[in-house]
Amino acid sequence: MLQSVQGIVIRTMDHGEGNKIVRLFTPELGKVSVMARGAKKVKSKHAAVTQLFTYGDFVFFKQRGQMGSLNGAEIIEAHHALREDLHKSAYASYLTEMTDRMFGDDEGGHYFFEQLRAGLAAIEEGKDMQIVVHLYEMKMFDLAGYLPVTDSCVSCGGTDGIISFSPALGGLLCMRCRHKDPSAIAVGEGAQKLLRLFPRMDMRRLGSVQVKEETKQQLKTCMRTYMDTHIGVHWKARGFIEQMEKYNI
Repeated sequence: MLQSVQGIVIRTMDHGEGNKIVRLFTPELGKVSVMARGAKKVKSKHAAVTQLFTYGDFVFFKQRGQMGSLNGAEIIEAHHALREDLHKSAYASYLTEMTDRMFGDDEGGHYFFEQLRAGLAAIEEGKDMQIVVHLYEMKMFDLAGYLPVTDSCVSCGGTDGIISFSPALGGLLCMRCRHKDPSAIAVGEGAQKLLRLFPRMDMRRLGSVQVKEETKQQLKTCMRTYMDTHIGVHWKARGFIEQMEKYNI
């Protein structure tokens, strides 16, 4: 069957001497892989459109149970800046890696496609990359059924005296319940506000936010620890980001 869809390239793999297997994330078909024959060759008509982060129109032939074969494609947004800037490339790669690993074949949908598209655009436009990835991480928690409790204490349900975040218990803790997780992460009002906002916020509505460095550090600790506790995936792109942070690159 001939398929014509818009999609974002979330992963590419070399195949043979001149071919690429291209993984697309689409609003209609979810995650789908296609063979782009000759795409590794510099003069190939598919060389540019099959690069990571590219948003385009794709036409491919696919039979049930088999990988699709790319017939034609046109670039809608090349996202050159995401590949040319080391930091933007790392954060954008984390978004596409999460998409690739959290969704199975043919899984996805319009909402998640739009969240990814908006996230890549936000990084390219120079919006706070850390906030962008935390917002997307929260979408992935929701997808996996591990959305943390952020509107009240996860233990008693109270809304007063919130002072910490417990990855192990799955959400915010008040001062009365703090003893239930000695390793809970202290969070100020700024971090609490963003943790409450992330589950409800559409990436397409993200503006230029100014977040204090202390708040960003608290968020980073909360989100990374929660991800490691409940999702348990070794993220290559996040590991690279952590190495850049370690060596102040």
